[in-house]
Amino acid sequence: MRDFPLDFLWGSATAAHQVEGGNVGNDWWVWEQTAGTQAVEPSAAGIDHLRRYDDDFALLASLGQNAHRFSLEWSRIEPADGVISQEALAHYRQVLESLHRHGLVPVVTLYHKTLPLWFADSGGWLAPDAVDRFGRYAEVVRDALGDLMPYVCTVNEPQIIALFGYLTGTFPPALSDPAAATQVNATLMAAHRRAVQVFRQGPESAKIGTCLQLIPMQPLRPADAADLAATAQLQELVVDAHLRDLAAGGDVGDFVGLQYYTRAYVDAAAPGLLVLSPGDGPTTQMGWEVHPDGFGEMLRRLAAVGLPVLVTENGIATADDAERVDFLRAHLAELKSAIDDGVPLLGYLHWSAFDNFEWNHGYAPTFGLIAVDRDDDYRRTPRDSAYLFGEIARTGSLHALTGRPMTVAVAP
Repeated sequence: MRDFPLDFLWGSATAAHQVEGGNVGNDWWVWEQTAGTQAVEPSAAGIDHLRRYDDDFALLASLGQNAHRFSLEWSRIEPADGVISQEALAHYRQVLESLHRHGLVPVVTLYHKTLPLWFADSGGWLAPDAVDRFGRYAEVVRDALGDLMPYVCTVNEPQIIALFGYLTGTFPPALSDPAAATQVNATLMAAHRRAVQVFRQGPESAKIGTCLQLIPMQPLRPADAADLAATAQLQELVVDAHLRDLAAGGDVGDFVGLQYYTRAYVDAAAPGLLVLSPGDGPTTQMGWEVHPDGFGEMLRRLAAVGLPVLVTENGIATADDAERVDFLRAHLAELKSAIDDGVPLLGYLHWSAFDNFEWNHGYAPTFGLIAVDRDDDYRRTPRDSAYLFGEIARTGSLHALTGRPMTVAVAP
């Protein structure tokens, strides 16, 4: 008996800078090489996916997946202002053709955290012409690759860019300016709408949407006025502003991507404001608690804006694959519950396909369904969770996960 529709997208996700390697023309590459930043190591050669993509896609397909989300590296496609690399476009066309050949539906992200250096140096998302430049890039991609892109994600986690890049200063460009964070948040919403317009003007009929990481938030100290005020500020930046924009009308796309990992507590006295695990309970390698209830909550909140939902990221960093299986079991149960309640869901794309470069944290966190040994010629080894996930994808049923004991405590 199926728990999910026949046409449900089941797959996993990557992002260019985290797997390709050698993206020397973007702001994160410079950030990694600069002393004093929070980056613990450089991305270097990534996991050599730039060369191994076809074998990687063959492996994912053999494991039962039917879709794959990846991102285009803007700095490869437009290495200088207005200069377009035909070589990069040809590469990404080969990537898309490979996905189609292996029976994986491509879900393509235009912008996933990294900016071309020329764009970052000219003001990045604070530049007055930022939306126009993003629209120009979207048009280049549409014209060169649009016929192979059935699903397009415009902006990956706009609120996380605003939060960590412009409010807490832990991502480039390392600003701590509430006004700048608010401006960038609004600019990225406008950039999404511009990309939607651009693709609507093309000959193809790609489904298009933004990808939001929605984090349930609560004050660390419920009676503390400063914590309450900071919670309201972050809730507006990270969740409410985006849901309000999507519900405001106009053409905001065909679907909305949900990215969910954990909940957060807000501590107005903490340098980064967010406390991701306030107690002594079990946490992931990222220091996050496992809180599947928040996944169900955000699925329903997002669906209320009136668009179908595609889960574009959900996963756990752990050295114990049994914990990953438990994570899948708990979160996919929330997914089925949401479907049973009428939430229009298009699919589920797990983060991540492979162990990869996790931004400031480097290579230590292991999110992958597939392990990667960077010391042994980047050898790929599917974990038990990869086979179980593939069985769910093949059958549309959670039977592969039923009856398996939970080995990690789930937060209430």
